[in-house]
Amino acid sequence: MSRRCDLIVWFRDDETVRGFQFCYDKDETEHALTWIEGWGYNHMRVDTAGGEFNPGSGTPLLVPDGAFDPKRLLEVFEKECELVPVDFARLVSAKLRELAEAEANAKT
Repeated sequence: MSRRCDLIVWFRDDETVRGFQFCYDKDETEHALTWIEGWGYNHMRVDTAGGEFNPGSGTPLLVPDGAFDPKRLLEVFEKECELVPVDFARLVSAKLRELAEAEANAKT
């Protein structure tokens, strides 16, 4: 996708999208937002040290991470997605927008 972000898309046998993982801020503290149809969203931090069970292994692990700003994620994705096929970019943007709107509604 870009030097700062990765996008992984999972497909069903019929080639429809089952979910995606958007990894961002790779040049800082990398995080991953995962969406899987029927399951929902999950936000994690990428621990490049290998985590508490295998410290220093160099194998990146996803570890729980606190609050995040879905509106910022949408902005980052839309800025970085020029190499993503249009159908995937639309799907990810729609899901990020849906998440940002849900958070905004929850605050009101």
